[in-house]
Amino acid sequence: MTTFPGTLRTWRKARRLSQLDLAGEAGVSARHISFLESGRSRPSPEMIGRLGDALALPLDARNQMLTHAGFAARYPGRAWDDAEMEPIRKAVSYMLEAHAPYPALAVDKLWTVMALNAPAAALYGMLGVGEGDSLLDLMMSDNLPPMIENWTQVAQHACQRLRTESAAQGGVPALDRAADHLGRVPRPRGLTTGPVIPTILNTGTMRLSIFATIAQLGTPEDVALQDLKIELYFPTDDASASLLRQLADLSG
Repeated sequence: MTTFPGTLRTWRKARRLSQLDLAGEAGVSARHISFLESGRSRPSPEMIGRLGDALALPLDARNQMLTHAGFAARYPGRAWDDAEMEPIRKAVSYMLEAHAPYPALAVDKLWTVMALNAPAAALYGMLGVGEGDSLLDLMMSDNLPPMIENWTQVAQHACQRLRTESAAQGGVPALDRAADHLGRVPRPRGLTTGPVIPTILNTGTMRLSIFATIAQLGTPEDVALQDLKIELYFPTDDASASLLRQLADLSG
């Protein structure tokens, strides 16, 4: 995808839309879409915005469309420690700390840990993961499967989530590699009977069953923030709740 026509065509096909479908979503004629894809017409920034909405493009893809069409990128990608990100960092920190004694962490587009609360630091520390480390590396390691009692279920669910996230962003090699790795795990036998699929960590000395909720910013205008996810973990039973409180006490 090095030109605007090629970028538009690639994304349209990735979203499995015909030129007529995209024209209807964007409120233009199919002929205009055809002219844009052939290079016979040049888009305006406003048209690129309409196409981005119609294709549900991530912000970095919208930037790519703009630059390929000869315009300046609209959406910045600020560093996490940028001064303008301070309100975001404070909000994330508040959510993580308020969730104690249960674990909570924030991860970026590539599942790199951006921040953790103390319970999450204690829990993931047992798995050799801390701030700046990748959860993708953890999922593809040989260390994790023996510690997850229901690994086949967890791996299948994680594989599906990774494929969905990658597809939404037009294909992310790091997510695809992890999904392919997890996709080779044998599928679980039988049907899940509970309302959620928990992650059951069993180290031999402790057994912990937890599930996660995921929160994202509602109005991101920054490339990095669009994919920031805050994962809040909860126990699935009283024994796990008690154990999490103990871990939180030990973590200070």
